[in-house]
Amino acid sequence: MDRRTLLRTVPAAIATAALPRALRAQEATLRLHQFLPPISTIPAGVLKPWGERLAAASDGRISVRHFDAMALGGRPPELLDQARDGVVDLSMSLVGYTPGRYPRSEVFELPFMMSDPVATSLAFWEMVETDFQRNEFADLKVLGAWVHGPGVIHTRAPLTRLEDMRGRTLRGPTRMITRLLGELGATPIGMPVPAVPEALSKGVIEGTVIPWEVTAGLRIAELVRNHTEFTGPEALYTATIVLAMNRARYASLPDELRAVVDAESGAKLSAFAAQVMQAADAPAREIAEKAGNAIHRLDAAEVARWKEASAPVVARWIEEQEAAGIDARALIARARALIAANRA
Repeated sequence: MDRRTLLRTVPAAIATAALPRALRAQEATLRLHQFLPPISTIPAGVLKPWGERLAAASDGRISVRHFDAMALGGRPPELLDQARDGVVDLSMSLVGYTPGRYPRSEVFELPFMMSDPVATSLAFWEMVETDFQRNEFADLKVLGAWVHGPGVIHTRAPLTRLEDMRGRTLRGPTRMITRLLGELGATPIGMPVPAVPEALSKGVIEGTVIPWEVTAGLRIAELVRNHTEFTGPEALYTATIVLAMNRARYASLPDELRAVVDAESGAKLSAFAAQVMQAADAPAREIAEKAGNAIHRLDAAEVARWKEASAPVVARWIEEQEAAGIDARALIARARALIAANRA
């Protein structure tokens, strides 16, 4: 081969060899870490379908690798830090697993705040977008923010009135909910949800508060025989949940892939997640019914007593936030207004 032919051929060969690498540079594999087993509602019904939609919308250029049940190590309270620090690209966690770090989001965990999980999730997302993202979530990129369905109390012994809470050792998932349990007379123990079955079987706790949909995967209906629900539109409690992404990883995506992530996230993902969790409540409740467990539904008069007893939790939260320079009363008013608007 003469020199002129070589000079023409070599650049073309280099360009051809580099083409697959250039194409690969425009693809993204995202590692998503979370604490629930893969068969649970959120990973199976929310996160994996969301990843599939990203792949389809990007013609396969975005791939989400799912690491369930803390497969990459650490503890559930460390998940958001893992996303912040780039240990993983994405993490899903209860906001309240890191007590006090995200105080604005706690507005949705106040007693009897949540009246509809989808409407509340849309309200939560809107407040993330307009307020929380630039404040308490400034070191993360929040992609979805939602809440689960009405919180239910699951206990070994019957719980049919406020006085029955006195002295009960109950698990709570977050700071606000453990405070609520304490104010209602129980002895609260905070722990992530994967620890609940063992704690119940060993007698460390007498019961737990979780939504119905979580009970199926944890086999709660086999560990307790009583379940307490509340009459009325407002739930005793709910917990806030976020899917968050490392900010630098999000910014590193090509514009067209970032647009795909944006289109499949936000209000769309938040409402979808709440709908999936809410839909899973009824089948899980049926498991308890078929097991012959007792389901106690407190009437309106009894629920009013619980609301009155829980008022100090709200007052204390307002006092703490205002001491930190946060207009807590305005947050409550806005949260309630957004929930009502989204219900309508």
